[in-house]
Amino acid sequence: MKEELKSLFAEIVGLNNVIDDPALFGPYTDDFTDHYVSKPLAVVRPSTTEQVSKIVKLCAQYNVPIVTQGGNTSLTGAATTYRPDAEIVLSMTKMKNVIDADPLSDTLTVQAGMTLAEVHEAAESVNRFFPLSFAAEGNATIGGCCACNAGGVAVLRYGTTRDLVLGVEVVLPDGRIYNGLRRLRKDNTGYDFKDLFLGSEGTIGIITAVVLKLFPAAKEKETAFCCLNSIQDAGKLLNRFKMKAGSSLTAFELISDLPIERVKKYLSDIEVPPLSDSPWKVLVELSLEKKPQESMMEHILEGAFEDGEITDAAIASSLQDSHTFWHVRESIPLADRTAGGSIHSDVSLPISLIPEFVEETSAMLLSAYPWLGLSIYGHLGDGNLHFNFVSPEDPGATYRNEEGIREILYSQVNKFEGSISAEHGIGMLKLDHNYQFKDPLEIEMMRKIKNAFDPKGIMNPGKLLKTE
Repeated sequence: MKEELKSLFAEIVGLNNVIDDPALFGPYTDDFTDHYVSKPLAVVRPSTTEQVSKIVKLCAQYNVPIVTQGGNTSLTGAATTYRPDAEIVLSMTKMKNVIDADPLSDTLTVQAGMTLAEVHEAAESVNRFFPLSFAAEGNATIGGCCACNAGGVAVLRYGTTRDLVLGVEVVLPDGRIYNGLRRLRKDNTGYDFKDLFLGSEGTIGIITAVVLKLFPAAKEKETAFCCLNSIQDAGKLLNRFKMKAGSSLTAFELISDLPIERVKKYLSDIEVPPLSDSPWKVLVELSLEKKPQESMMEHILEGAFEDGEITDAAIASSLQDSHTFWHVRESIPLADRTAGGSIHSDVSLPISLIPEFVEETSAMLLSAYPWLGLSIYGHLGDGNLHFNFVSPEDPGATYRNEEGIREILYSQVNKFEGSISAEHGIGMLKLDHNYQFKDPLEIEMMRKIKNAFDPKGIMNPGKLLKTE
């Protein structure tokens, strides 16, 4: 069947876009976290929605499961094959066209294979701004962002991917094409199917194109690195910025001291601004429509210093300084990975409970695993923490104890009324834990939706929902 399918796929996309030699699989099968390795029947690379439709119809006919893949930057195994030598990887990386740019409507319609960085460039070409941003934006595709409902650093002001998408085009599991590429801000005509596909991890359809919301580009930005003695002080500082800066507050990133020390130690080419010793740092950014007569950032931080909420701050004096500050934040995952034994987790919590959660959970983890290196940072403004771990002295230690580490972490997240996945999705990594902590009724409803759209179970099996 493999040779027959290869021939049929080649008739659709061309022989050069059907890869079945394992020696050439590398970019499509090596997982970003090194946890998973795909073993597909083939990698198929379409360039149009019509080609995707024909491929899906063929797979439905032969009962061949499909793993849709964008930039292969998943941190949960969501873009990796579940059964070896039984599934195809459908790579969207050749679908990179801008379909429509409409600055008057503030919309951009693109194919799903465009990287996030390419989307930013397309928005800038019409003097607009697309706010979704995170470290892997040079590789991550907009379709993948939609599939996992990615968050990033600007959720505080602009929301998650779900809030930034107006319409989607989706190839359904039987190969039919749902054309929902509407540029409307209001459409009150029934169920909103768009939101079903956003965050569904490719389990009920393949997103092939999207309509994105654009915004006027900020004329001015003010960025600062602040030093604090506690997360409690970070909460007070966040409230101060909300009250004083309002909608100008774009990002509010909490970072513990250890990740920054790892950036200094392992990534010597990264310029870290001179900061005083403190257990916690906050990277805060304001986006302004025009340059103020007096710095809003300086004014707010002066009050915070007087009230003891910060001990020190470095304020960017240029756009280059701002880029330098953000480069430190974006380099933390690489520094952790370079240190050794890096495992990732992203959790979401009520902001008011984060200080108690961090204190109690850190103590429990270090009591159980005294050698564990904590790497705590994330988007405090929207309650999303990256609670990560390293083990430089023995890089294999975190992997050997990963299940126990995650059990403590996720049990604490559940205790503090949080979510075990804020923006990375479930994939294979968190599948069992999702069943452990999610309301069984929610799982039942998700299963009914999955079965209604994909009765043959060919769409990204083993992710988000267990196979039946």
